[in-house]
Amino acid sequence: MEEKKIILETRKLTVRFGGLTAVNSVSMSVPEGSITGIIGPNGAGKTTLFNMITAAVEPSSGQVIYNGASILGLGPDEIARIGISRTFQNIRVCSRMTALENVIISIQRVPPYSVFAAMLGLPSVKRKDREAREQALGYLKMLGIGSYANSLASEMPYGQQRRLEIARAIATRPKLLLLDEPAAGMNNEECRELTGLIRELREKLDLTVVLIEHHMEVVMRLCDNIYVLNLGSLLREGKPSQIQSDAEVIKAYLGEKRRRN
Repeated sequence: MEEKKIILETRKLTVRFGGLTAVNSVSMSVPEGSITGIIGPNGAGKTTLFNMITAAVEPSSGQVIYNGASILGLGPDEIARIGISRTFQNIRVCSRMTALENVIISIQRVPPYSVFAAMLGLPSVKRKDREAREQALGYLKMLGIGSYANSLASEMPYGQQRRLEIARAIATRPKLLLLDEPAAGMNNEECRELTGLIRELREKLDLTVVLIEHHMEVVMRLCDNIYVLNLGSLLREGKPSQIQSDAEVIKAYLGEKRRRN
C-alpha cells in the first residue's frame, strides 16, 4: 500500500511564556486526507499548538513543516494564503453582519478589484461581487445553514454560529483545516450531525482535518489517528482503539475530572 504524503509536521515544537513551558517538544505528523485528533485535559497546550501552526504565537524552538517546507516566519495572512485555515475555541464571527456577509468577507479576503474600479462601478466589479455571493451561499448550504443567509450572525443559534465559523474557514479554500473544539456546547444529536458533516467536507473539498475536541464520541468516531497532550507534552499517539483503552490517558482525564469537581 502506498504511504500517504505528510501534509503537516511539527518537530519538537516548544513555546515558553516567561518561566512556563506551555508546549514542550511536541512532534506530530498528519497524513494528507486524514482526520487527526488532538485531545487532552484543559491546559494541556492544545490551542497553543494550533496558535503556533497558524503564526498567532511564535515558537521558542522547533519547526512547523507544511507540504515539505518550513512555514516559521510567515504571518497569519500568509499562512491562510498557502492553504491553512482554522476555527477558534471561542466563536469568531462578525456578529453585526449577516451570515452571507461573513462568508463573503472570507472569500474576498484578498480584494478581487481595486478601490478605483469599485468607485467607478465597473461591470467586472458587479460580476465579481455576484460570484462571491453565489459562492458564499453555496458554502452556507453545504454547512446546512443556507436558510440563515440573511440573518445577523448574533441572532443565529449557538450551534449554527459554530457552523458559520466553519463556513468562513472553508471559504478561504484551504487544504488543511484546523478545528478548535467544533462540538463545544453541542448536545449528542448535534455532535453526531457534526461528525457526519466533517466527513462530508473532507470528501467534497479534498481536505485534511486536524481537530481539538473534548467530546470523546466525536473523536473516536471521526479520527484516523489521535495525539494526546498533557501538561504541554505529548503523552500518547495512536489509533482511537489504542487511545481509548490506554491507562495513562484515562489517568490524565480522571485527574482533570477531579480538578473540575
